[in-house]
Parts: sequence; C-alpha cells; structure tokens
Amino acid sequence: MKRDFASLTPQEALHVAIFIEERNAQIYHQFAEMFAEFHDPESLEIASTFWDMAHEERQHGTELQKRYFERFGTRPCAVTEDDIRDFIEVPRLENGEIFTISKLKVGRSPREMALEIAVTAEQGALRYYTRLREITNDAVLKALYREFVDFESGHTDWLQKKMADARRTSGGTKLA
Repeated sequence: MKRDFASLTPQEALHVAIFIEERNAQIYHQFAEMFAEFHDPESLEIASTFWDMAHEERQHGTELQKRYFERFGTRPCAVTEDDIRDFIEVPRLENGEIFTISKLKVGRSPREMALEIAVTAEQGALRYYTRLREITNDAVLKALYREFVDFESGHTDWLQKKMADARRTSGGTKLA
C-alpha cells in the first residue's frame, strides 16, 4: 500500500530523499546522453548542462547519505520511492521540448532551457518540503523537513545562478 510522504518516519523520509537525488541524477544523465547523440554544438552544450546537473544531484545524494549514517548508522530501511504516493522533484522533458531546445532561436540559449527544467523540478521540491514542514507536528520530522527546505533552496539558488550566468554569456532575454 502506497503511503504519503508526510506519514514517513525521519529515517524513512531521509532514505527516500536519497533515492530521489539518485533518481534525478540518472534522469539528467539520460537527458545528457540523448542530446550528446545529436553531435551538433548546441546539443553538446545542452548535454554538458545536464551532465553538470547530474553531478550536482549525485553530490546532494552523497550529502544526504552522510546525514543518514550520522543519524541512523547502518540500520536498514525498507521504504523506497516506489512506496510513496506523491512524487517529488521529477525533472521532466517532454518529447516536443527535445527538438525545441536543440533548435531554439527565441532569445534563450539551449543551456538556459535545460536549466529551466531543473529549476522547475527543484522549486517543486522546495514547495513540497515547505508544505510538509508547515503541516508536521512532530518536532524531529519538522527539523528534518527544515533541512530539506534549506537543501533544496541552496540547490535552487545554485541553478538560478547558473541560469543568470548562461543569460549573461548568451545575451538571452531575462525571464519573469
């Protein structure tokens, strides 16, 4: 039976958060591989951006693993993301976007478009963990969700800085 993320224990929540970071690293890596197959300069730029994001997600997963071991040692946890009803921070690239990004000529660089996909996912995670922090009465879980909010906020800030850098170097238009 699937459970809401809000019903998880602190150990389970941290364990699932690790899976989420690892899953997103794999998704970004797959996006990178897909664009690299086109072999043109713009597609390779997009692939490079997605490889950077995959690396960042792996680093976040490693940081969360450290926190897990500090708190729970090697105690096993059977809950996985598949056991959770709600989805958190899933980067999405629709089929049409593949071609739109690689053929983009509307004021935004392909790198900006790729970063927007990640920012959207991270902002969703930030909203999600913020909501959990607000509705949770358990002090330990509230503290854990506060850490997740800080974690995702830092990741969102990093990505937005990358987007600003991409705009500066490409001369793209600023998004609202």
